[in-house]
Amino acid sequence: MAAIARRQMPLRLPTLPHTYHAVQKRCIAAPEWRSRNAARVPQLPQARGFKGSAALLEKKYTKDHEWIELSDDKTQGTIGITTYAASALGDVVYVELPALDLEVSAGDSIGAVESVKSASDIMTPVSGTIVATNETLEEKPGTINKGPEGEGWIARIRVADAAEMEGLMGGEEYRKFTEE
Repeated sequence: MAAIARRQMPLRLPTLPHTYHAVQKRCIAAPEWRSRNAARVPQLPQARGFKGSAALLEKKYTKDHEWIELSDDKTQGTIGITTYAASALGDVVYVELPALDLEVSAGDSIGAVESVKSASDIMTPVSGTIVATNETLEEKPGTINKGPEGEGWIARIRVADAAEMEGLMGGEEYRKFTEE
């Protein structure tokens, strides 16, 4: 059998002239191109400024699997149960929300979450006064399962002493706690 010689062809990759950065460079360098193609030009995302450090803006967690996130001015906090707690509970069927203007101390029960598996009290991580509740949970308690650390928040509290946050766990510390 005769060997068939194959000719080696160089590998040619397609070039993408309309990548994000190429388009941006072209728009900056050629104003006439920018005016003709204004609708096709992607805009650079705006930089977002932060007023505080990341450590001050992060969520804090309790050993009872609740979280709190303070507002920028550190006077109000949003409270909820963690993703870990929501998955351990299973499908949530009822949420007992706290009363408005209720004054609480850190560790007090402010409500309850009932699921098909069990029920669990919701404890407040800090002292303060309840100023708002997530009324969506009364009609759709399953919202907690969809986003326990987002749209499934339980209550907002006017924080009496922001220094109480120092005794709570950060995100990485809480992750290690749940792995034990």
